[in-house]
Amino acid sequence: MYSRKITIVNRHYPPNLNITGENAWDLANYLIEKHQIDVAIVHIDRSYEGGGNKRIPVGKTVAIKTIYEGTNKIFRYLSSIFDGYNLIRKASKLNHGPIIVMTSPPLLPMWASKILSKKKTEWILWSMDLFPEGFAASNEMKANSFLYRYFYKQTYKNAPNKIIALGPEQKKIVDKKYNRTIESVILPCGVFLDQNKTNAIPSWKMHSEKIHFGYCGNCGNAHSADFIKAVIDNLDSTKHHMVLAVYGIKADMLKEYAKKNVAVTILSNVPRNELHNIDVHLVTLVNSWTHVAVPSKAISCICSGSSMIFCGNKESDNWSLLQDASWLIEDNETLNQQVEKTIFSLNWDEIKTKKRNAIKISESLNKLVKESYNTIGSWAK
Repeated sequence: MYSRKITIVNRHYPPNLNITGENAWDLANYLIEKHQIDVAIVHIDRSYEGGGNKRIPVGKTVAIKTIYEGTNKIFRYLSSIFDGYNLIRKASKLNHGPIIVMTSPPLLPMWASKILSKKKTEWILWSMDLFPEGFAASNEMKANSFLYRYFYKQTYKNAPNKIIALGPEQKKIVDKKYNRTIESVILPCGVFLDQNKTNAIPSWKMHSEKIHFGYCGNCGNAHSADFIKAVIDNLDSTKHHMVLAVYGIKADMLKEYAKKNVAVTILSNVPRNELHNIDVHLVTLVNSWTHVAVPSKAISCICSGSSMIFCGNKESDNWSLLQDASWLIEDNETLNQQVEKTIFSLNWDEIKTKKRNAIKISESLNKLVKESYNTIGSWAK
């Protein structure tokens, strides 16, 4: 019988193939195995198209039904608000130690602020994508609208007891929003302690002498399709090959754009244990999403031992943490010229240096994750 308890709340959890759910799994698995902590996970019982590996659930899972599973955009937004309320209510009723509140569905921390703080329940914010800021970043809601200002005020009205931040830069921003310095750990999304690589060469790596690029993951409001298209436009089929394994709202457009290019192979997905076969991963975060999101695919590709071209803001945690293994394309009006110059100048010596740096960064990140996991373990009651 475990003496200490902790609860994790998130929309997603295995067997759901979602990266945030897999991060919750990785933390839960570590706390159970290394600290003998009784971990409960409260999540929504539904499937989701997303990245992540298949996992057998660990811990005590509590699944609740969503009120809507259709595709109507307005109904989906409304259901996510009510889902968040129901998740926090269920977690509160469990009375299962401190509650780690992730940020999916959007506004989940708002309900934690309203419900858990009122009940004086100890809760920990795991700041994945930030909302309502994400609504404004994707132009789905005006930052000066009544609804946005209400959501923002309620979300940051009551601070959590502790914070799990994706990076040091995001942590500074979150502290400012709560107007105080909160005890925290840094836990980049996308670092997994069981990173297994396959030795088999995948069929898509048909020309080992060529530089292989890859865009593997979601392409949504937070990501620049123009960057990916610019890379496709500048591929030299005699020297380059690219794999495109994309999902999300911009996926069909990108697949259509790429399908006639002989230097591009379109795949349904690239398993994490094959990511190291890509020499240069492509990662993008548009300026308006800086600190609101910190793409996990950047961390995952560096931890696989690959290099990265990052299209985004140099103030972001992705660049701050990973720049020694990366090239920067700034998200501005010169994007196309930057991509052309970077792709043209790439050479194997530089790529190999970046890859060696990636291995060093990966070792450092793994150490950081273990330290953060151990600190979180000490927070259990």
